[in-house]
Amino acid sequence: MSRVIGIIFSSAGYDRAAQGVTGAGRRLADALGLPLQMVVVGGGGGDLAGSLAAVADAVTVLTVTGVADYQPEQTLAALTDLCRGEGAQAVLLGNDTWSQELAPRLAHRLGGSAAGDGVELVIADGRLRVSRSVYGGKAMATIELLRDPAVVWIRARAFDPATAREVPAPIESLEAAPTGEPATFIIERKSEVTGEARLEDAQVIVSGGRGLGGPEPFTDLQDLAGLLGGQTAASRAACDSGWCPPSWQVGQTGRKVAPGLYLAVAIRGASQHLAGISEAKTIAAINNDPDALIFKHCRFGIVEDYRKVLPLLRERLAAMRKE
Repeated sequence: MSRVIGIIFSSAGYDRAAQGVTGAGRRLADALGLPLQMVVVGGGGGDLAGSLAAVADAVTVLTVTGVADYQPEQTLAALTDLCRGEGAQAVLLGNDTWSQELAPRLAHRLGGSAAGDGVELVIADGRLRVSRSVYGGKAMATIELLRDPAVVWIRARAFDPATAREVPAPIESLEAAPTGEPATFIIERKSEVTGEARLEDAQVIVSGGRGLGGPEPFTDLQDLAGLLGGQTAASRAACDSGWCPPSWQVGQTGRKVAPGLYLAVAIRGASQHLAGISEAKTIAAINNDPDALIFKHCRFGIVEDYRKVLPLLRERLAAMRKE
């Protein structure tokens, strides 16, 4: 029997992208009149499988174990066998690095078609159509996938999570078969403290650009973000200048975010940066240039030197927290 399969890697955790896969998978399965099968790949996925079972409204939640850490060939082989065995008509993944890397390769092995960064999924004439932003967020393209199965990774926060179900879905386990000597090895790991949440999951982001003039003002942005319960980010120019970590970069070549509030401080608003914040619910900006492009895309704007505005904002927010 054909199915819609949602795949989540345990390394990504139960973030907003994973939650979106459950919601998008449920709606797509309903549109096609097919059951939904959720799959967790990787070790330590027991808690994640439990979270999915409570909300996914899937026939089962399948955990694939025995997959070595970052062994794409073994993972691809396991997922290819699984999708073929389950008769996958559509496969959905999140926007983590694993999903983006493996989605097109999985589609090739299955003889299907692939698309990425999907923000809307529609069934038309029996085919899946995926909408995504193009040209730096200036336009939307709709791609019709002509060969089944359709394999799509979706943008974080683009889809609402599935609602909780009364009876959790059953959880089953599948041991991946060995595929011989691995072709890649991890030789070093580096960890970086980025805050309480990833940028893709943050509800509030305070971001700085070239106009800050150096790394020191980012301390002020972090203080402001802390008062707002949010995360700190930056434009590419600020990251390239070495003022902040590359992991903070938001834009076409960085993170694509969708917070409830995105506060752009001293960011002019190049199209590449705007491409990364096009899904933000509310954009606010502080810039001393009244002609800065960011003002054409924000809901609230202050034309002023950020050094005059930030202390007032911090003072007011601190007072509000005490009230």
